[in-house]
Amino acid sequence: MNLITFTKEHEELLFQIPLFRDLPSHIKDSLLEQLDYSVYNISKNEQIAKQNTICKNLMVLLKGRLRVDIFDALGNEVMIENIIAPRAFATPHLFSADSLLPATFTVVEEGIYFTVTKASLFELISKEPSILKKFLQITGNCNRCTVSRLRALSQKSVRGRFITYLFEHAKDDNNKVLIEHNIMQLAEYLCVTRPALSKEINKMIKEGMIAMEGKQVQLIDFNGLQLAIL
Repeated sequence: MNLITFTKEHEELLFQIPLFRDLPSHIKDSLLEQLDYSVYNISKNEQIAKQNTICKNLMVLLKGRLRVDIFDALGNEVMIENIIAPRAFATPHLFSADSLLPATFTVVEEGIYFTVTKASLFELISKEPSILKKFLQITGNCNRCTVSRLRALSQKSVRGRFITYLFEHAKDDNNKVLIEHNIMQLAEYLCVTRPALSKEINKMIKEGMIAMEGKQVQLIDFNGLQLAIL
């Protein structure tokens, strides 16, 4: 990571993340003066935050893309998601009891990384209830990601885990799901073998439950899908 100068473009990107979006003008005008921040260029394959290290800063990806991986007790790497800028990440762990990061964040598309010290952020949200409220909302949303994976893993069958994953990632306004993972990553995420997952997906396609093109899955037989996870 290389330290760089904060620019007007960076400021515009920063105000796009939910934590700082739609703030009253009097707060927005003085926000950066109240924060102890740094800005960096980040390069592909850099690990900018590692699992089981202490989260000391609010971390914001202003440009680029990150991959989030968890390493289990056996050393297996499980891809959780991709983070696309502009977005803050690992926010709930900043003020948790141990502040340990649950995952490793690796750059897959070079970009800009913005950090704010824990102390200056705490002082800001202590003074500004509107930012505190946004921070708590974001923390709740991040916790939903963990619950989402646990729902999938609570299913005993490969089919049940895959269907639960699809429902968790489906958009409310259509019947299509864009899968972030490749087949190996998805198998690791669902804690199943790749052959078993591929076999089950092919079965569901033949049964007319889903259609699949690349990483896009179309949900066809909603009743059949729902019955499979009851």
